[in-house]
Order: sequence, then C-alpha cells, then structure tokens
Amino acid sequence: MDNHTIKTVFKEYIHPLDSKVIQKMVDHAGLDKYVKKLDILTFTNAFIYAQLKNLDSLKRISNTIKRKKTVQRLVGIESISKSQLSRKNRDIPHEIFEVILHHLIQKLHHILGPRMVSKELGKLHLIDSSTISMCLSQYEWADFRETKAGVKMHTSISFCNGISYPNKVNLSPARPADETQLDALIIADKKVLHVFDRGYFNFEKFEAYSKAGIRFVTRIKSNTVVHVIEEMPADDTSPITRHAIIKIGNMKHELQLVETRDSEGNQIRIVCNDAKVSAQEISDLYRNRWQIELFFKWVKQHLVIKKLYGKSENAVYNQLYLAMITYCLTLLMKNRISYKGTLLEMLHWIRDCWDKSMTNFISEVFKPPEGTSRGRRRQEHERIFEETLAQYELGEIFYLDNLVYDPLI
Repeated sequence: MDNHTIKTVFKEYIHPLDSKVIQKMVDHAGLDKYVKKLDILTFTNAFIYAQLKNLDSLKRISNTIKRKKTVQRLVGIESISKSQLSRKNRDIPHEIFEVILHHLIQKLHHILGPRMVSKELGKLHLIDSSTISMCLSQYEWADFRETKAGVKMHTSISFCNGISYPNKVNLSPARPADETQLDALIIADKKVLHVFDRGYFNFEKFEAYSKAGIRFVTRIKSNTVVHVIEEMPADDTSPITRHAIIKIGNMKHELQLVETRDSEGNQIRIVCNDAKVSAQEISDLYRNRWQIELFFKWVKQHLVIKKLYGKSENAVYNQLYLAMITYCLTLLMKNRISYKGTLLEMLHWIRDCWDKSMTNFISEVFKPPEGTSRGRRRQEHERIFEETLAQYELGEIFYLDNLVYDPLI
C-alpha cells in the first residue's frame, strides 16, 4: 500500500524535523528528564500547528487542542492548559530551536542550493535585519528607545530566480547596531556574493573582507569621502550615471563605485569589491536587496510573530525561531510535491488540508480546473453586425434586396 494513503499532511509536513535526532539531543541535555506530559517534541508539534493555523494566543492553542480530537491525535496530547504552555515556552532553552532551524536550513541548502548559483555571480546572499516592536513596560530586557522595546531578526537569505530561503538567522535585542552582527552573517566562501544596506557600513570590516576574498555589494552613505582612482565610461542608455574605481576611508583595497537613481529619482551610490562584476550587474544586484524586505514582510504577515506568546527573552526567541522553522517546513513541502504556485498558496493548502491524507492532499492540489468557460463572449448581434458590415464594404449586398428573405424567421 502507498504510504501516502495512511500519512496525514501534518505528519508529512513535520517529518523533516527528524524527531529521533531531536529526541537524542533532548536526552543528551536532560531537558525532559522529569517531564510527564508536555515534552519538547510535543511542544514543538503544538506550536508549529499554532503557526500553521495562525493561533495567536496560548488560550487559543489550549482550547483548540482540548476541543479537536484530530489535533490531539496529531500533536500528541489530549489537553493542555494555558499556564503549562506558558511555563514550557519560558523554560525551554531557545538554543534547541535554533539548532532545529539550522538543521532545516542545511536540508534546504542540500535540495535548493545547486539551483541558487549563477555561473557569473555565484551564490547571492542578501543581508538585513527586521525589528519586532514591543511594549517597553512588559519587555524591559529588550529596551530600544525611551518608550519602545524590540527584538531584531538579523537574517541572511539565499536568493536566485525568484526563490529565497533563510541562510542564517540571529536574534538580539534591537538596541545594538546592525553592523555588530555582520560577521556572524557573512560566509567565508569566495563563491558567495553578499548584498547589504548602509546599516552594516564599516571600513575596517570591508577591508578585512576584501583581504579574505569575501565579495560584497553595499550602499555607501551620502557623506562618505570618496578618493577617485579612475573614472570609467558609463552607458548613456542605462540608468547608471557614473562608474569609477575608488577607495573609501582608510581602505587599501580598491572598490568599484556605481551611481544610479532609484524609482523616485534619488541618487544611490553603490560599491563592490569584486572587479569582475560589471557596473550594470552591481546596480541590478543592489536592486535585488529588496527581496529580503519582501521576505520579512511575508513572515510578519503570514506567521505568528507580531503578537507574542510570552514576555521573557527565551519565550520570545522560541516563538521567532518556531516561526522560521514553519517557513522552512512550508518551503520543503512545496519542493517535495513540486508545487509551482506561490509559497503563500502552499501555506494555504497545508493550512486547509492539514488533517487529510497525503494522497487526497496531492490530488486536491493538482486537480485540474472544472470550469469549461472560455471567458466572456461577445453578444451574437455584435458578430452579425460585424459580418454584415464586412459584406457591405466588399459589395456583397445583393441578398439584402431579396424580398423572400425574412431576417425575423
């Protein structure tokens, strides 16, 4: 019998987590030593289900498990209180979910990695951060401004041909500057080209990366002093207004400078430490940086991130890592069944069919459209008029003088 007939969508969805590997890690750390009910695997399944179904509070998670037998069977518990969920979320070390996320990212690298390489540019990694704003009075450990707290998701994503997935995710309070996390997001691979914004501007780091052969493209600040080595010809037909070889700050390594304008007409100055990349490619590469903004927007809109389950640092980090785990699981399922639609459509399919068998799920996803409509058709009288007009213009109008013909019959 085909395994798809007995495996539910949710079970197959969480299969890449490798429960045996997680259990060995938990046993080695002794985290479930005295736990009788809500062990880490059960907790993980419950909160991935909550992310999948967009359950934005611990009370909703508790009530859903209590009322639905199918959820109880798939998650692994018959009931759980809000307070138990809260305590577990607070006490589980977030490093556990960080390791699980890294494990899934490695799977994505193995499956999607070969597709994410351009022959000319290599692997493209986009780097940026996104802030999750919080109330200062309830999250004092994450103080950001005088009246606001926040957590930053420092993220590197791999991007190519419209596909993006997280490469590294580091969480921190929002106060430290972005550049403090840049080294952790950079990959020491000469085949990787890193693209990041002005928030990571640091002369010393740029010089160190250039010496190590780490390639990058970034935007420089408007007040950056530029020492021109050579002006290069710019194509008058392109939006690039200037191309030059320069040095900035106290750097010894030469950079390419490309000046262009954004959609609003504002000047943008971009530098690249790879001399083999053309000016047009540098401009296009920096425009691709917008893809990481779309990534953050997708995650915030379609996963449970803005409304937090707990107030402690550990609880917040657990939730954010579980959200990213859900993103990776959705992308893995999309790739597994070779679904050609968008990732959001895949998420909706899984959300709606989570308790069905994989056989039914696949048949539903790839079911051909039932409609036979050929679209809106013109009225018949319009066609008759056009044919009559064409005949008139060609002189074929003798039949109109025939008194035997009655157009009303």
